[in-house]
Amino acid sequence: MSDHLTVVTHPLVQHKLTLMRDHNASTAKFRQLLREISQLLAYEITRELDLTTKRIETPLTEMDAPVLDGKKLALISILRAGNGLLDGVLELIPGARVGFVGLYRDPKSLQAVEYYFKVPDALEDRLVIAVDPMLATGNSSVAAIDKLKEAGARNIRFMCLLAAPEGVARMKDAHPDVRIVTAALDSHLNEKGYIVPGLGDAGDRMFGTK
Repeated sequence: MSDHLTVVTHPLVQHKLTLMRDHNASTAKFRQLLREISQLLAYEITRELDLTTKRIETPLTEMDAPVLDGKKLALISILRAGNGLLDGVLELIPGARVGFVGLYRDPKSLQAVEYYFKVPDALEDRLVIAVDPMLATGNSSVAAIDKLKEAGARNIRFMCLLAAPEGVARMKDAHPDVRIVTAALDSHLNEKGYIVPGLGDAGDRMFGTK
C-alpha cells in the first residue's frame, strides 16, 4: 500500500476476482462479477468524499445529517472495457455525471490511439474517477488522464480490477497525483502486453467477443 496505490484486500473482492480469473467463467457470470466487484472497489475509492450537513426531519426529531458536498462527481469510462466497471459504480452513485474516453492500443507500438472523448462540464470542480478494468502497460491510462487534465480535471482517481507493476510505475511517473485503487497487483506483463496471471482480455470476456 502507498499513497499512490491501494490494493483492496477485502475477502469478498478477492473471492470474486478469483471467480473472474477462471477461464471457465461464462460471459454472463464474468459481467455479473465485474459489476459486483466494481461496487466494492467504489466503496474504497470514495472513502474520503467531502461531506456537509443538511437539516432533515426524522420520524422522531429534526437533525443536521451528513450529505455529500460540492458538485456531483464524474465517472469516466475508458472505452470499451471501462463500461463494465462504470455500470456497477453507477448503481452505487446514481447521481454521478458520466464521461467517456475512447482509446485503442496499437498492436505494434502498444501506444494508445484516441477515437472518442466526451466528458461532463466543470471537471475542475468535481472528483473525477476514471475506470478501466486493466492497468497493463499504462499507456492508455496515462493518455486518458492527460486528456482529462487538459479538460480541467484536478482531483482524479483511477479504479481498475487488475494492475501490472509496469503500468503502476508508468502512471506514477506520468501522474503521481492520481491515486490508483485496484483489486490486485499481478506479477508482470507478457510479450503481448497482457497482465500475467491476469484474466485475459477483459473486454472480450465481458462482451463475448474475440
